[in-house]
Amino acid sequence: MRLFLSSYRFGAHYDRFAALVGGPGRIAVIPNACDSWADAWASAVTSDLVPLRNLGYTPEVLDLREYLGRPTEVARRLAEYPAVWVRGGNTFVLRTQFARSGADLALRRLLAEDALAYGGYSAGACLLTPDLHGIEAMDDPDQVRTTCGVEPRWDGLGLVDRRIVPHVASATDPNGESDRLAQRYRAEGVPHWALTDDDAIVVDGTRIEELITPPAT
Repeated sequence: MRLFLSSYRFGAHYDRFAALVGGPGRIAVIPNACDSWADAWASAVTSDLVPLRNLGYTPEVLDLREYLGRPTEVARRLAEYPAVWVRGGNTFVLRTQFARSGADLALRRLLAEDALAYGGYSAGACLLTPDLHGIEAMDDPDQVRTTCGVEPRWDGLGLVDRRIVPHVASATDPNGESDRLAQRYRAEGVPHWALTDDDAIVVDGTRIEELITPPAT
């Protein structure tokens, strides 16, 4: 299993992402964490496609809304790619769209077979954790009802063994919600990774590399 999980895009570790996926090539971009952003969806997608193209990749949008209730087809489409890139947005909406399309089951299988590499940031990283409790401090689960017409799910894909708190000490979180969540997890003894926008977690087989900035003293 190969995973690159970060707070914001590649953080300070593009070299580790490139090594993990084997360098530039085709990559599926899954933008469904943005599905509740009707007016900004296209620009949000473009903001991820352009940097990937500039680095030599051939990104192709894989919109899970086109595969709702079509698990065989989404599995076949995912299997076409050597890597997938899952951008940030609303973690609960993203989890729901993975479930509705069957991409969650397909992704688990393909990663277990090492048939593709996974890169995801913010919501795209939180998706792989054991569960999403706590993330509601940053992402509104009610957006699932308005966007998808179903109840939100609170289970992650469980491909890593702890929760992830993105955007710690970040300008993208001016209200400090990420910092407060990380503090809460520490107080409650909840295993987690607290990531600044420079940080990343890299999983390569049984090896887990924590590329985390030490907290200021």
